[in-house]
Amino acid sequence: MKELSHLNKYLYRYKYYLLLGILFTIFTNIFQILPAQIVRYALNLVVENVTLYKLFSDGTLESIMFQHFATGIGIFAGIILLFALIRGGFLFLVRQTLIVMSRLVEYDLKNEIYEHYQTLPLSFYRKNNTGDIMNRISEDVSRVRMYLGPSIMYGLNLIILFVILIPYMFSIDVRLTLYALLPLPVLSFSIYFVNNIINKRSEEIQRSQSALSTFVQEAFSGIRVLKSYVRENDSLESFVEASDDYKVKSLQLTKVNALFFPLIMSMIGLSTILVIYIGGKQVIEGSITYGNIAEFIIYVNMLTWPVTALGWVTSIMQRAAASQQRINEFLQEKNDIVSEQNLQKEITGNITFENVAFTYPESGITAIKDFNIEVNEGDSLAIIGTTGSGKSTIANLLTRMFDVSKGQILIDGTPLKEFDPAWLRSQMGYVPQEVFLFSDTIANNIAFGSQEISIDKVYKAAKDADLYNNVMDFPKQFETVLGERGITLSGGQKQRVSIARAIARDPKILILDDALSAVDTKTEHIILNSMKRIMRDRTSIIISHRVSSAKLANTIVVLDDGQIIEQGTHEELIAKNGSYKELYDKQLKAEEILEED
Repeated sequence: MKELSHLNKYLYRYKYYLLLGILFTIFTNIFQILPAQIVRYALNLVVENVTLYKLFSDGTLESIMFQHFATGIGIFAGIILLFALIRGGFLFLVRQTLIVMSRLVEYDLKNEIYEHYQTLPLSFYRKNNTGDIMNRISEDVSRVRMYLGPSIMYGLNLIILFVILIPYMFSIDVRLTLYALLPLPVLSFSIYFVNNIINKRSEEIQRSQSALSTFVQEAFSGIRVLKSYVRENDSLESFVEASDDYKVKSLQLTKVNALFFPLIMSMIGLSTILVIYIGGKQVIEGSITYGNIAEFIIYVNMLTWPVTALGWVTSIMQRAAASQQRINEFLQEKNDIVSEQNLQKEITGNITFENVAFTYPESGITAIKDFNIEVNEGDSLAIIGTTGSGKSTIANLLTRMFDVSKGQILIDGTPLKEFDPAWLRSQMGYVPQEVFLFSDTIANNIAFGSQEISIDKVYKAAKDADLYNNVMDFPKQFETVLGERGITLSGGQKQRVSIARAIARDPKILILDDALSAVDTKTEHIILNSMKRIMRDRTSIIISHRVSSAKLANTIVVLDDGQIIEQGTHEELIAKNGSYKELYDKQLKAEEILEED
């Protein structure tokens, strides 16, 4: 319950639903108990009057006696039917309060988790896999809802029914009540035990189903590779093996499920036998009536499901507590990327790196060491280097996805940590190395990073990124809906959409993180010519492993193992005949070979 106490704020928020649910549950149980008493009166009426009726079997009063007898039974039947209808109405209201409350809390809890996810830094997503993050907002929240809805509803029903019914049963006959209730604790414990086995095997089935789904998804996603290497039969064998594992686990669960209802029925039967046997002896003794036996049999059946639910509810609460603990682990994660002053001011784009160093906290790898450079407003800086040299880390530090381990970064002379992170990022255009597009229209993907952007700006951004003509060739043009992760487009087109998205917001600082890696040389030259216009009067950071992209910048730095080993203009670095010149010559030869081919 310690973990579930996080939900108390929601129970307080929706306290009126809870209080009304309790009230309706009380009325539901009252109108559930009353019909049993009517049955007792009716049965006693039959037993008491049947002998009298036989005395008048050959007389003129027989029809009158039968009419009065039938009228009395009919009235009792009508009252029972009326009570059943009233109880049904209150049951509806119980679900419209307690179950609705659980759905409202589920909605709020999912929003709370998602909102918290949005605030967490990039480091959180690096150390947690996507499947686990999604499970906590879906599967775990669903389990918590089962505690808030059905668990509370059945728990309240059990408590209220026991509080009303058990004292009344004891008031009729203590011994008969004890015998009637004797099998019920055994039933509750048995259901709890069986339900735990069911839950355990259900989780095994879920894991098996997850593995099967993952396998199928990978097989269909990589169908070209499968066919190219003629591995269809091997893939089928692996699928059959995974499917067989799922089948075996499902059959094991079915066997356990088969015990559920026989167990309930056997306990009900045992209680009924005890009531009839003990009650029959007491009828003979004259301490109770036949109606009391019928009444107690109804009460036993009435108590069976709530007692059965006790084991089920206990199991649900255990699972909900485990799920809430997992949810709380993420909710307790703190965002270490915070602003010291929440400064929100327009920036001009002057960037200064002062003795910047950065070590990734998860791996302990030092990506940047003693990085010092200044980029004036409207100027451009190219950062070039081999894979793993720390180029992309610079982009992450500048957009404040991570905080520097040492030194500081200043924008217009103000330390980066003083700016409100969201405000600062809103004035930057970032084109990541790994392009991500949403399953939406091309126009909406370009306009994604801007608020209320006009379609004319979308068109202009597409033209600047050399994308406009490609899009206009599509049947639905800018209203073309992209497939999952932009699968409708080629690699180069996806990167150009990403570039268009960044420049559509008219940023003061533009960061291109290896943005042209997926385009061919010809397309690269076309985009680079457009980029000259885009970069004018705008501070630009070009991160690339291609010298051709770096040539656009006023200043070029060459990184190696996180350190600047060369710095200057393109001409100056060529004249130095160092690492930059070596990289330039290699790429020039590679382009010549491609042109010859």
